[in-house]
Amino acid sequence: MAHLATSVDDRPHVAPVWYHYDDGVVEVLTTGQKLQNIRQNPKVALSIQKDESGQAQWRVTLLGTATVVDDEEATHEAVSRINPKYGVDLDAWSDNVLVRIDVGSVTANTY
Repeated sequence: MAHLATSVDDRPHVAPVWYHYDDGVVEVLTTGQKLQNIRQNPKVALSIQKDESGQAQWRVTLLGTATVVDDEEATHEAVSRINPKYGVDLDAWSDNVLVRIDVGSVTANTY
């Protein structure tokens, strides 16, 4: 799981999201406030942290530009990559919209 940060009117909004990462692009399926914010301001941040037994092992923060993908086939393909990763049926949360984030910069830390 990752945490997606969006911002509109200088007010940040952070929420957990399921994601898929491949070759500099992050795919997220979402709705609600996150989607509304991205439509108004595509600049986003995504934070991913690996924990073991309650101890942080590493953290990655990605800064990028999000694009809302209004394409049913592309959304279906993303669902087939994301939902199984989290043990969810392919038809779960069928109202979600595909957002692709082109990563511009990466910061990583190990602990």
